[in-house]
Amino acid sequence: MKLYGDLISPFVRMSMITAIECGLGDRVQLVHTNAKPQVPNETLQKLSPLGKIPVLETDHGHPLHDSRVIMEYFCHVAGNKVLLPDEGVKRFRLLTLLALGQGLGDAAVGLRYEQSARPSELQWPELIERLRLRITSCLDELEGTWCDTLQDVTLGSIAVAAVLSYVDYRHENLNWRQNRTELSNFHSVFNKQKSMIDTSLPIA
Repeated sequence: MKLYGDLISPFVRMSMITAIECGLGDRVQLVHTNAKPQVPNETLQKLSPLGKIPVLETDHGHPLHDSRVIMEYFCHVAGNKVLLPDEGVKRFRLLTLLALGQGLGDAAVGLRYEQSARPSELQWPELIERLRLRITSCLDELEGTWCDTLQDVTLGSIAVAAVLSYVDYRHENLNWRQNRTELSNFHSVFNKQKSMIDTSLPIA
């Protein structure tokens, strides 16, 4: 299997972490693929009409996107019922946590693009503020509601851990740990997972 993307992307990283946690790390080749919001990537465009990372090319040559589908596919291939259980209540709670983590990732990546890819004279201050508010709201929700659920290694906790690392990497000035002790503790512990170490981000 080939996973197209860059580990700096929290969505690519959470996909690769899932592969490792499922015991599929040796079967997934990470194909470094640079994706910029303003420049189409021909390789990605051939694999997906969205032209976004990540895209997984299966052993059968079938492209899968986005990260949510890829993560669930890895669980399916590995027969892993721990990262995403079948039982309805647990499954949909974890899928909701996964969606929250990915929503936080969308906002964090969007903020990065707005502040670094867009020329300063064209930046939209109201959008920047809205994205910051969305990030803060997601972090507060995680701290106040989800820390017990985050203690288990699941697709939800994988997504949240990968995105928090991205926030550290791209938005250090947000100082997200302030007044979020439990969420900070979760991230510190989860960072010791072999899957996190094996997918460590480059030094900025």
